[in-house]
Amino acid sequence: MQNPFTTTFSKIPETYISTEQEREIIDNFSYERPSESVYKITGVRGSGKTVLLAKVEEEFKKDFRKKEGWYVFRISPGRDMLSQLATYMIEEKLMQVKTLKASASVAVPSIPVGINISKADEQYSDIGIKIEKALEAATQKGKKILIGIDEVSKNDEMLVFALEFSKWLRAGYNIYLVCTGLYENIEQLYNVKNLTFFRRATTIKTEPLNAVKMVETYRRELKIDLDTAKDLVRLTKGYPYAFQELGVLYFKNSKLEKLDRIISDLKEELFAYSYEKIWEEMSEGDRIFCKCLIDKDENTREDIIEKLDKPTNYSVYRSRLLKKGIIKSKTRAVSLALPFFAEYIIDYGDFEL
Repeated sequence: MQNPFTTTFSKIPETYISTEQEREIIDNFSYERPSESVYKITGVRGSGKTVLLAKVEEEFKKDFRKKEGWYVFRISPGRDMLSQLATYMIEEKLMQVKTLKASASVAVPSIPVGINISKADEQYSDIGIKIEKALEAATQKGKKILIGIDEVSKNDEMLVFALEFSKWLRAGYNIYLVCTGLYENIEQLYNVKNLTFFRRATTIKTEPLNAVKMVETYRRELKIDLDTAKDLVRLTKGYPYAFQELGVLYFKNSKLEKLDRIISDLKEELFAYSYEKIWEEMSEGDRIFCKCLIDKDENTREDIIEKLDKPTNYSVYRSRLLKKGIIKSKTRAVSLALPFFAEYIIDYGDFEL
């Protein structure tokens, strides 16, 4: 029997658990006049940002959405983004170019990579103007364009695209954006001049998966009783990557290995393929703050300040780590949000080759 769980990056698993954030975005875009045009999805690595984006895209690619006038384009932030958008629009006949010369890197013309506008054709010398005219025409016909961008960061391609996008928003065109990114990468775009729309856009922070839905998924797919399913779910702390990874391991090995061995394998996977990168990307101050949380499950402000080298920075560290999704807050106490992250810090926090 095929394993229903998966840890393949960006792939929508068969055991996908829907979230309130997904429904919020879809419901808003389903209105005739959506109140929000841009959503930023942020969260810690492995928290389901890319899958959430893929689910929204999947919804608006459905046949009945196409009849409503929806077009969905996934654009890479690592290449010329305006050229990619233009290529998609040309393929969908939302935009026409008299002379189109493919770049040398294009092996198949239909692949949405870069395009070069012929210098001899002055009408199409500015691709931004051409796209804007096409968007105006598409909007007049009631067509809507949803752009998905995964893992945005502050680079030249993203800045050029965002500046153009802000003009399209001001003009009132039917164009919508859902992007994902780590908190620190999205934050870098906040203070760029003329990108006020990006700062004000709705931020969706990924949350732990619903406990009941996780339990029922484990019961159904792993053929286990309620109490065992609850015990497994507690191990994951609602972290989507841990939920899928534990499902993969238990499905394959539950009849061959004891739970302790499966948990050991789970830690190894989390440490190697998620936590190592998360820890590497954290500032030294954030690491010090997290080290203050490893002794017990919940720590008060007083507990942490007593351990910090610079206690005056408590609020800065706490706020940033909450936004990143690395810690969580309950009443007056804070704790590490990721399963077994304290063990990773103890075992590998100061480890260097």
